Amino acid sequence: MAISPKAFPPRKRRPSAGSFLSPKLSDKNLVQSLHLLSQEISTLKPLQFLHKRNSLSLIRKSKLLQILFEELLRFPVLVLSPSATLCFEELHVVLQRVKTLIEDCSNCSKMWLLSQTQTVSNNFHELTVELSTLLDIFPLKELDLNDDIQELVVLIRKQCSNNKPYVDPRDDEVKRAVFGLLDSIKSEIVPEQSKLAEIFSKLGLRDASSCREEIENLEEEIQSQSQSDEISKSEAISLIGLVRYAKCVLFGASTPDPDTPRRKPPCEAAIPPDFRCPISLDLMRDPVVVATGQTYDRDSIKLWIESGHATCPKTGQTLAHTELVPNLGLKNLIAMWCREQKIPFEATGSKVKVNRVRTNKTALEAVRMTVSFLVNKLSASEESMEAATGVVYELRVLAKTDHDSRACIAEAEAIPLLVRYLGSDVGLKHSNLQVNAVTTLLNLSILEENKTRIMETDGALNGIIEVLRSGATWEARGNAAATIFSLTGVHAHRKKLGRKTRVIKGLMELAKEGPTSSRRDALAAILNLAGEREIIGKLIEGGVVQMSVELMDRLPEEAVTILESVVKRGGFIAIAAAYSAVKKLGMVLRDGSERAQESAAATLVTICRKGGLELVTELASMPGIERTIWELMATGTMRSRRKASTLLRILRRWSAGLDVDVMDGHTTTVTSSRIAVPS
Repeated sequence: MAISPKAFPPRKRRPSAGSFLSPKLSDKNLVQSLHLLSQEISTLKPLQFLHKRNSLSLIRKSKLLQILFEELLRFPVLVLSPSATLCFEELHVVLQRVKTLIEDCSNCSKMWLLSQTQTVSNNFHELTVELSTLLDIFPLKELDLNDDIQELVVLIRKQCSNNKPYVDPRDDEVKRAVFGLLDSIKSEIVPEQSKLAEIFSKLGLRDASSCREEIENLEEEIQSQSQSDEISKSEAISLIGLVRYAKCVLFGASTPDPDTPRRKPPCEAAIPPDFRCPISLDLMRDPVVVATGQTYDRDSIKLWIESGHATCPKTGQTLAHTELVPNLGLKNLIAMWCREQKIPFEATGSKVKVNRVRTNKTALEAVRMTVSFLVNKLSASEESMEAATGVVYELRVLAKTDHDSRACIAEAEAIPLLVRYLGSDVGLKHSNLQVNAVTTLLNLSILEENKTRIMETDGALNGIIEVLRSGATWEARGNAAATIFSLTGVHAHRKKLGRKTRVIKGLMELAKEGPTSSRRDALAAILNLAGEREIIGKLIEGGVVQMSVELMDRLPEEAVTILESVVKRGGFIAIAAAYSAVKKLGMVLRDGSERAQESAAATLVTICRKGGLELVTELASMPGIERTIWELMATGTMRSRRKASTLLRILRRWSAGLDVDVMDGHTTTVTSSRIAVPS
């Protein structure tokens, strides 16, 4: 294209005809704007595979109109009558719509364009008719144009008036062939490779890269459909399944070319930590707040609660109730970030519907065929490591899409095959293969049934632990930690994992040494393990308290939350180990985020109540601690205020030489104390 598609980023929703406004410009500026607009349309290349004739026709007419506007700009003085001005303004609107239609057809999915052939043809025809109407009332005599230009206008008018809706018979033939393939897949008939190749060649989908782009465009089409348009969404999802299958069969499984620019899906973009669900580690689409004040994605926390859990996954606290309150402020921030990153963002409710239509028969059979093809390739003994890297990458992407895909991959016995690529010997020579293998297992583990499948597969757990401790890249180690976090979502698995010293050591090492994203993955897994009282001893032996203290400067929320859970369940050993953390907790109490302050206050209350006078003395020795507590009582969350009130009471009783073991939420009024409040 003369104008790069990047200049016209795909729209989430195409503007309607009524959304274009007539420009309010002076006569000269209006003609200049029309000239520029017609020039821009003229530089566009006609569509190459579908609607070529329709797009070429409007581009040619725009080139002729450009000559007309050039002639008008030569007038030394240009004064238009009100009726002429109105005609020119309406021409501007029509040309804007022409430009937008061609841009959209150039950038959108070819499969989708094919499925909407008649509608798009009608759109081209409608614009031509509107152009014809405006040329019928064009003020030729008023403008005093020369004979050549008048003949040009008459020519354009004649071309427009002879226009009828046109659907290229070849386009219609390809459309029937594509939907014939979908019907075959729905009937569980594997498409002929030669037929696939012929159809995809006609659509210009001639390599893996163009197929990936086609899938991305189809996914955006799903986002652009209204929530009520289930049929269109279902159709688009079936087409995605077809393209994904054809890409693997025709062009082989492969990883993306690193030099090819592409839109990053949410799973690959650098998602801000606060936008990730603490359970799934995915971008939150519908963030909700639970009774403890923590935020999760609605689907993830609902699944957690429905699985029989009665505690907050992040803090380990018992949920007073299971009501989920929408976090609209965070949702708006996530939506804004997604727009900036050009990532599709589903509105509340649309996700539920999209997931529902994903189960349509055609899409599901396409997934099964794709998985079967990939697993068979992976099972082949002659498969090279380079080829295996491509196959495992395709499985990784597929496992990221939805629950049906995760179930199909696991049912096809892919997990034992993936385990082969977790070893250090693979990581040293083929680091991408190791990363893709462990990430595929992570994606598969999102499905509850697959957690048990992974835990019961010979060598799977040991392989994940090996990647955690000695993976070839930080990404591999971080994703291994995230997999362990996912597996700990099942109570029995959490106990089994917590008893393994190598798991504890691996997570601790990663939390201390890794980059921020990998540290967060490790800390999330440690926090889940800390929810089991019998695992606390192993965590303390592994140095969890010291690690938390060291990380309080860099990751205060995660570090303090872990420390809170450890001292709550760890008894005297945990309290004694936490002595070195008191002053750090005091600083978080003063300078930390709202969430970190809440956890710090709760941790200090536990330490002071159960740790004795020595620990209370350590806290009381901090300059300004009483003022910090008073400020938290005034500005903190409800839980922060309650804990701060208890903490203040403890300090006051300590200053009076009384027992410091007090109940939460009891307030007191005292006068003087040994604790100095700075002026």
